[in-house]
Amino acid sequence: MLKAHLMACITAVGVTLVSTGPAFTQSYPTKPIRIVTSPAGGGNDLPARLIARALAGPLGQQLIVDNRPTVLIADIVAKAPPDGHTLLVTGSAHWIGPLLEKTSYDPIKDFAPITLVDRSPSVLVVHPSMPVKSVRQLIALAKARPGELNFSVGGTGTSNYLGAIMFNHMASVNIVRIPYKGTGPALAAVMSGEVHAMFGSAGGATSHVRSGRLRALAVGSTQPSALFPGLPTIAASGLPDFVSEALHALFAPAGTPQAIVARLNQEVVRYLQSAEAKDVFLKTSVETAPGSPDQLTAFMKSDIARTDKVLKAAGSGVQ
Repeated sequence: MLKAHLMACITAVGVTLVSTGPAFTQSYPTKPIRIVTSPAGGGNDLPARLIARALAGPLGQQLIVDNRPTVLIADIVAKAPPDGHTLLVTGSAHWIGPLLEKTSYDPIKDFAPITLVDRSPSVLVVHPSMPVKSVRQLIALAKARPGELNFSVGGTGTSNYLGAIMFNHMASVNIVRIPYKGTGPALAAVMSGEVHAMFGSAGGATSHVRSGRLRALAVGSTQPSALFPGLPTIAASGLPDFVSEALHALFAPAGTPQAIVARLNQEVVRYLQSAEAKDVFLKTSVETAPGSPDQLTAFMKSDIARTDKVLKAAGSGVQ
């Protein structure tokens, strides 16, 4: 009798728990959603703002973009309540950075991936005064002047940082990395002639290439990019297997209910697949790249493994 009574109680509790799960999900969100991202004007800021604007209607709540120092954003979201009311928009430095320096978070274990947002090829640019018009000419000049040329980089783990490391390793040259506080100042340093070259983002470099303030040599994508008609890839310019892209993705804290992750994925993917989103992103030289949480996880793991192999071969990474 007692055993039967206990089983009945357990069953009743189980039913209650199961029934409140969907109810909680259906009521989500219950308050404004905070999207934590890097400082205003940086590469992460624009996709965060576009997503915030697009989701306010479908979710019925205000989405607030919370700009914080880049080094803090992952830690802030990792420690936030996993209820879908705190999200993270960040770039590939989020999962590549831990290969280069110790971090307070694990990019796989501490976050619930929602979707890849966009991607854009890196473009190798130089100051117009540089006597080079191709990747091969840059490599030849770097070999003739070892340690005299330099790359500007905007932060550890960013696509321009990794591009510089991979280029030096694959081309067997020594072009010195000069760090700046963000990709904006790094790009400005090349335009002023303070630094010789950089792996800029297509979005950041396009207008300056068109105006003649920068000279583009090649793109870091696996195939020629429609964003830079006629420009060859770095891989086809003497460095096979070279890949460098700028990416942004959306995350929630680990432990966020799957139903909430699925709802966010559904709404964000719907927006990113719309003609409006494709047009807005393309105007900033970026292509939308929506997908499932599982696809983002698989991509991150593959990218981590590939990059780790290159860094170890180049003698870089966490010591």
